[in-house]
Amino acid sequence: MADAKAIANLQALSISPSLAQTPPSEAALQESEECFRLIVDAIPGFVCTLSATGEVELLNRQVLEYFGKTVEELKNWSTNEAVHPDDLPRVIDAWRHSVETGQPYALEFRQRRADGAYRWFQSRALPARDTEGRIAKWYMLLTDIDDRKRAEQKLRQEEQELRQIVDTIAQLVVFLSPDGDALYGNRFTLEYTGLSLEDLKANNFRARVFHPDDVERVRAERRKALLRGIPFANEQRARRHDGQYRWFYIRYNPLRDEQGRAIRWYAAGIDIEDRKQAEDRTRQENFALREQIDQVFMLEEIVGSSPALKTVLSSVVKVAPTDSTVLITGETGTGKELIARAVHKRSQRASQPFITVNCASIPASLIASELFGHEKGAFTGALQRRQGRFELAHSGTIFLDEIGELPHETQTALLRVLQERQFERVGGNRVLATDVRVIAATNRDLAAAVASGTFRADLFYRLNVFPVPVPPLRDRKEDIAMLVAYFVKRYTEKAGKQVSKIDKNTLKLCQSYPWPGNIRELQNIVERSVILSNGDTFSIDPAWLSNPNAPLRESSASLTQNLQNYEKELIEAALAQSNGKVAGSTGAAAKLGIPRSTLDLKIKQLKIKKGTFR
Repeated sequence: MADAKAIANLQALSISPSLAQTPPSEAALQESEECFRLIVDAIPGFVCTLSATGEVELLNRQVLEYFGKTVEELKNWSTNEAVHPDDLPRVIDAWRHSVETGQPYALEFRQRRADGAYRWFQSRALPARDTEGRIAKWYMLLTDIDDRKRAEQKLRQEEQELRQIVDTIAQLVVFLSPDGDALYGNRFTLEYTGLSLEDLKANNFRARVFHPDDVERVRAERRKALLRGIPFANEQRARRHDGQYRWFYIRYNPLRDEQGRAIRWYAAGIDIEDRKQAEDRTRQENFALREQIDQVFMLEEIVGSSPALKTVLSSVVKVAPTDSTVLITGETGTGKELIARAVHKRSQRASQPFITVNCASIPASLIASELFGHEKGAFTGALQRRQGRFELAHSGTIFLDEIGELPHETQTALLRVLQERQFERVGGNRVLATDVRVIAATNRDLAAAVASGTFRADLFYRLNVFPVPVPPLRDRKEDIAMLVAYFVKRYTEKAGKQVSKIDKNTLKLCQSYPWPGNIRELQNIVERSVILSNGDTFSIDPAWLSNPNAPLRESSASLTQNLQNYEKELIEAALAQSNGKVAGSTGAAAKLGIPRSTLDLKIKQLKIKKGTFR
């Protein structure tokens, strides 16, 4: 626009009507010519006037200084010497066309400076016509655009470099318009899809590339996100050139103008097929694990299919239909009561009562009354007759847990029940017959207790008719994954949470940990983890488990002392977790899975100070 105005001004000065109508004086002409020369020399460009045939008539100072020649030298200077050889054919053809047709001349080309350097110029020429419409002369203005050309060339080079960088990225990279239409796709995109750039720009490219189930699923989401102009992402399957679909995570980011409007979108897709397959495998494994839990040999809540557990369950199946006394042995927390319940459920007494007595939780002075009942006035506080557990269990099963803790005098009374099937209430003299199946359990070595004189040998042999040793959890590593899944399912349903998968590292950690507290410890840790979980993946904090590789410590103390020490450690840990609280759903008794009265007695026996944990 500036060039056209300059030429128009030049035309106005050259053919002013006022000058043509009034013959000026010689002085006035000289003054006008001088003024005209100053104006032309001040124009920021090369100003030339040419004859109708293209011969040079007038040149401003900038032309002379640039080429380093006089007007006469330039009039006789060949165009071949001034114009860059690569541009010369275009210049000649364009000028010939303008001269022949009378159309304005416009072209960009390079001209050689006095020092031999070439610079880019934009040339524009307009014809001046006489009264009969014939071209009288040409007015030409050339503007130096070399800086602009170099900047454009630099931008083109940078764009080419960026394009090459984008093409080397092993991801789907697509440039989009503000409306989401594809403008460009990198080499990886074109090679992966087998499409050309023109195919990619077509309106139906998404239907050709993305899985039919995903196109509709993400269309509305993408449209809303584009309108909001904020970054977003989705997951969808992209069709490879061989017809196979693979999952991609596609991230969209906008390019904004100065007003903050999105003028272009950049989408980058990362192949996540391996991750998706791993997630599918995990879901299938978890589903299969849950199915396996429902299908394995399971009595009550006994979960597992390891050889060690199968041996136990086989013993249960064999002894359950009989009325034989059963002695269940095993470490604390191995599920001895579950085994006892399984025996009862599969026996002919299944419809009758199943009475549980924890011999360790009842004071020695009251255990006989608890088992056999008492008459009114039998001892201080016995205000009325009370039936004992054996009477309540008539025709059913009585489970005597922690049988090794029975006082010596109560052992004698129990021996009589086993031998003669009769007993007397405390403070009474009437013999009562009983039809009760006895199942006993202990975590103590009763044979060692017999040897030390703390347990009657004849009672031991009466109880040990059908021994069922329950293996510790460390000997049932094959069952740990199933137990974890079982407890996760139970506690997530109880907590109203959704957990769809179990972290593999958690399973490995659980299988490598020795579980000194056995199933009870596992159960408590799973429950705690579910309560604290937020996502859909279950995991356990490794800090909650002691070092699984720590060697078992040697001790010269007796088995009873070792058990008491270990029992004290468990109780103190539970009290620490519950801030010294014993009762309630969050108390230490609930965490240990024992009645509050039992825990109170243990705390007293082991001389534990509850106040230190508050």
